[in-house]
Formats: sequence, C-alpha cells, structure tokens
Amino acid sequence: MTAGNAMESDRGARKHKVGTVVSDKMDKTVVVRVERLVAHPVYKKYVKRRSTYKAHDEKNEYQVGDRVEIIETRPLSKEKRWRVSRLIERPAVR
Repeated sequence: MTAGNAMESDRGARKHKVGTVVSDKMDKTVVVRVERLVAHPVYKKYVKRRSTYKAHDEKNEYQVGDRVEIIETRPLSKEKRWRVSRLIERPAVR
C-alpha cells in the first residue's frame, strides 16, 4: 500500500462532535457548545476547552439544553459548516 492510498481511505470521512445546544434563536440554526479535555503542557492537569459551532437545524426541532451530535458538511453560510445529525439526549425538565 502506498502513501497515496492511505490518504484516500480517510477521504470523505466527516468529523463528528457531541455537544449541548446553547442557543436556538435563529431560524434553522442552533449554536452547539462542544467541550473537550486537554492536558496542560507543563502541569499535566486536564483543563476543559470549549468551542461553539453554528449547526444547521432544518426543522427547528432542537432546543436549548439538548445533547446533539453534529457532523461536518459543506459551507451553508458565512459561519455555518456543521449540521445536526441526531438527538442524543433531551433534558426531562424544561
């Protein structure tokens, strides 16, 4: 297997992230906060890092507090490069 073939096996594989919806005020768009743990380079303690992503929600069905999985997609607007693929968990009390 050549180096070119190894590169092609990952081609088309889309990135997935799991996060919490923090805003649903836009039409067909939700803002999803994704948290990850990163080891501090000197102290080796794990620190939380947060990122927010605007994700496409075609039917406006996701609400603040929902845990969702987002998947990478083509650019849909200036800042929107993700879409919600599925609902993982919805809080029991609203």
